[in-house]
Amino acid sequence: MPCEALSTGRALNCKDSMGGLKAVYFFDYGTADTLQITAGVVTGWTGTPALFQYDLKGVSNLEQTVNASRDNGTVFYEQTLNLTLPKLDVETQEELIKIINARPQCIVEDYNKNYLLIGAENGTDCSGGTIVTGSAGGDLTGFTITQVGMERLPAFFVEESVVEASISASASNPTQIDPTNTVNP
Repeated sequence: MPCEALSTGRALNCKDSMGGLKAVYFFDYGTADTLQITAGVVTGWTGTPALFQYDLKGVSNLEQTVNASRDNGTVFYEQTLNLTLPKLDVETQEELIKIINARPQCIVEDYNKNYLLIGAENGTDCSGGTIVTGSAGGDLTGFTITQVGMERLPAFFVEESVVEASISASASNPTQIDPTNTVNP
């Protein structure tokens, strides 16, 4: 069977993008049942996933690694989401335990208003993380977590309207931990 034919080139872009992630939305695996995908973009889904928003700033990122083998005739995409959540608090720790033990799907929002779904078919698994207090005054005190998805295709783009509709329909809306106002025991 012949491979799919190439169809276009790519021009040099303007310098109008900004790196980094603005938010990640976790939801339980399988609650967005059937993805409706048009030209690589999720335009809807069946089911009503409850999206839980984690605001981000700083060193969090998503990296997708292409793993291809000519010898084996295989290719898969490893989707690695590295999150840094400053400030230690009990509520966040309890929610992270749930994420670590589960196989959630995730939508990341970058600063360019791109939404990307990772773990679309198989969910994501926690591959590690830290709970740190730091040593010096300027060090991180908080949580890091790495979620990894292994998929046949790169992360799908998701229409903003799909994310907004799911947030509005979520039973969790607008529940969000505010570590600024958290008093630890």
